[in-house]
Amino acid sequence: MEVISGEPIAVVSSILVYPIKSCRGISVPQCFLTPTGFRWDRQWLVVNSKGRAYTQRVEPSLALVETELPNDALLEGWKPNKCSYLVIKAPGMDELKISLTAPQEVANDVSVWEWYGSALDEGAEASKWFSNYLGKPSRLVRFNAASETRPVDPKYAAGHKVMFSDQYPFLILSQGSMDSLNTLLEEPIPINRFRPNIVVNGCEPFAEDLWREIRIDNFTFEGVKLCSRCKVPSINQETGIAGPEPNETLKQTRSDKVLRPDKKQQGKVYFGQNMVWKNNAAEEGKAKVMKIGDPVYAIKKISNVAEAAA
Repeated sequence: MEVISGEPIAVVSSILVYPIKSCRGISVPQCFLTPTGFRWDRQWLVVNSKGRAYTQRVEPSLALVETELPNDALLEGWKPNKCSYLVIKAPGMDELKISLTAPQEVANDVSVWEWYGSALDEGAEASKWFSNYLGKPSRLVRFNAASETRPVDPKYAAGHKVMFSDQYPFLILSQGSMDSLNTLLEEPIPINRFRPNIVVNGCEPFAEDLWREIRIDNFTFEGVKLCSRCKVPSINQETGIAGPEPNETLKQTRSDKVLRPDKKQQGKVYFGQNMVWKNNAAEEGKAKVMKIGDPVYAIKKISNVAEAAA
């Protein structure tokens, strides 16, 4: 492993937060960091009548659900009051407002992938809204951080946790990787297909594959696992309609067979790097807000993608 220091290798070009899992993200100029991800990221989840999570894999129309937060809600130290709302919009639907103060009602037997637990239920109005939109019984629930924890896979990042994210607190992707992929596609696609949290610009395509440890301004992140992709990148986030691309091209260029030919083959494709915030002692006492334009430094990196955890 190579240990590096010196000049920045990239800058943060976009920061994205997804308040409701599988719904549309919000592009923000800055955001407060927490150990489970950016503040408000995947804090809400739409579930069916049995408490099982809905995602775009089975309900692609969730891609059309927009969310808005108060501008100050992304800053350190901000606290919601009775006039603070998560605003939810979708085609053909009236606007729904969800109070950012925690609800009192509890929903038991909520599940997302491997995790089961309780969550906070956002009530009848939200349930009716999502039931009408999806055409089936639904509820909107909120992660209850006061009583629940959801650890990530200890094989890759022991001691870290998430709310309703798929696997890890942060997903980083470089604009160079996106541009490289688009040169191979007949019709270029936007980066929102891959739902990153942090987009960086200025580095070589797929440089993020090799990052074992980076620093963004004063914050240290560990690259723990290449991000294996499901069908969601094939869903047009403006229409909710799936197509063959970019997944077909990714199979040809970013599969484990191509990137990791000497490793055990799992039939996966990779795009982006999962990361955790190390939150070390040197960062204590400093403001915990990441901003667009923050410099990115490579601290440790591996020599080739075949060495990366996946």
